Amino acid sequence: MAGHSKFANIKHKKERNDAKKGKIFTKIGRELAVAVKEGGSDPTTNSQLRDVIAKAKSNNMPNDTIERSIKKAAGDANSVNFESVTYEGYGPNGTAIIVEALTDNKNRTAANVRNAFTKGTGNVGTTGCVSFMFDRKGQIIIGKDECDIKGDDLMMIALDAGAEDFKEEEDSFEIITDPESFSEVRENLEKEGIPMVQAEVTMIPQTWVELTDEQDIKNINRILDLLDEEDDVQEVYHNWDE
Repeated sequence: MAGHSKFANIKHKKERNDAKKGKIFTKIGRELAVAVKEGGSDPTTNSQLRDVIAKAKSNNMPNDTIERSIKKAAGDANSVNFESVTYEGYGPNGTAIIVEALTDNKNRTAANVRNAFTKGTGNVGTTGCVSFMFDRKGQIIIGKDECDIKGDDLMMIALDAGAEDFKEEEDSFEIITDPESFSEVRENLEKEGIPMVQAEVTMIPQTWVELTDEQDIKNINRILDLLDEEDDVQEVYHNWDE
């Protein structure tokens, strides 16, 4: 993964998302609702809710919007009937794509996800067909321009908090945790006042695929854009080296 500017990729993703903030907030609102339903509305006793709140904040979701979403879910928990579903498939030139969705209609979501793949000349595969190419990890990205702490000191804070790995990139620091330790590591960094560009449990590719053909690049962007527009889709992971 050396040489990857994850920070630049995340900033690019955020810039795309900023233009569609309402949609992003709706997606995070669903995650908040599911977290409240599964573990209650108190983040001090619900680690899943704490993690979604951290994700909401890293996407610049206002605190009052977060609180309203939690209160709404707590007061109307019986109406939250979203089901988690994951799709795996292939984009151009064997690129691997994983789609995580929260839906109240699996048939609708499956059709829309399949349509996105088809329009980009990809195809949806069977469960497990590409997920073995990814590792589920907690990932925390810290921008160097936002952090006053030296790399060595930040690494010691992260490792002492239980992080698995620490990497320094040109413009950022990347902290990797196992999924079970993610909340604890993130909360320790938060207590130290360390600003985080991204903090979430994600799927990290073991290898990356480079696309050089212009049509392949156009096609994978088509798939990703259509999935991004789909209301039920929460997260999309891929191993295309952008």
